[in-house]
Amino acid sequence: MSTLKKIIHSLAIPVLVAAILEGLCLTQGQNIITNAKSFDNFVVYTAIVMITTMALSINLNSGRFDFSLGSMAALSSVIGAEITYSALAGGKGSAVMMLIVTVAVGCLLGLISGAIYVALRLPPIITSLGVTLIYEGILYTITGGKYLMKEVQNSSMSAFANTWVYAFIIILVVLIFMVVVFEKTTFGYDYAALKSGQKVSINTGINEVKNALICYGICGALMGLVGFLNAARNTTINGGQLNFGSIAIMFTAFLPMFIGGYISQYCNEKMGFLLAAVCMSLLNSTFAVFSNQVTASMQSIINAVLLVVFLIYLNNINVIKRLFKR
Repeated sequence: MSTLKKIIHSLAIPVLVAAILEGLCLTQGQNIITNAKSFDNFVVYTAIVMITTMALSINLNSGRFDFSLGSMAALSSVIGAEITYSALAGGKGSAVMMLIVTVAVGCLLGLISGAIYVALRLPPIITSLGVTLIYEGILYTITGGKYLMKEVQNSSMSAFANTWVYAFIIILVVLIFMVVVFEKTTFGYDYAALKSGQKVSINTGINEVKNALICYGICGALMGLVGFLNAARNTTINGGQLNFGSIAIMFTAFLPMFIGGYISQYCNEKMGFLLAAVCMSLLNSTFAVFSNQVTASMQSIINAVLLVVFLIYLNNINVIKRLFKR
């Protein structure tokens, strides 16, 4: 397939989604992107979905289903905010400082989660559920179950979230980082080998434990970044996410992960995740236009229905192609 055809196929779903959603918004006399503020929100949400999707895919592609991603994002952002604005610089920290601290804390939380998995040798779905409850408990203890607001409601955080530029830079940095680390390094080659055949790869000398810990560390760092972006975007952090309440953050990545996986037939997988995140951000912007008619619960139902429909399409794609050829 030529490069031009690959580009056309890669952009087909985002363009189709944009056209359909723009048509729906026009029925309300509005556009998907109505002003500069909505464009800022569009880029920030694209960054959040893309990074969450990448974090979810890292371990999931290796057979490690990790439920703790949402709790990592929430806990790392709370610790980052507390350290930055309460303990350091006399409470006069900055968004950049919180970003660095939150990503570092997220990386540490990811490594702890990975170490528990490696040490216990239990199925990852079980260990991740336990880690989720632990992290949510720590989150609740720190915040008293309340929303964290004053630490993230300041001019530095507002300036970070009120322009698309910073989120766009983050998208580029994460995209380049993920491509280089997973496709241009020894770790990336080992990761790909383990993903294709773990037993054979281990027999050839690849250290599966080391690779898994690095994967968990990267996932944690990415979710720390998501936690920071969510805090800046929402100007608050929910400190009462008990009983797996934080898992909702992870579920936002399921639909874009499958869409991105489909698009990656024609382009780099990480670019596929970005294009899928653009689709989800367009959908989120459309929900904003229909905010008076579409409630939060209805949005969840719509996302779930879209996921099921897309999975049905993927499982029957050959049948559909044969029908169109008749």
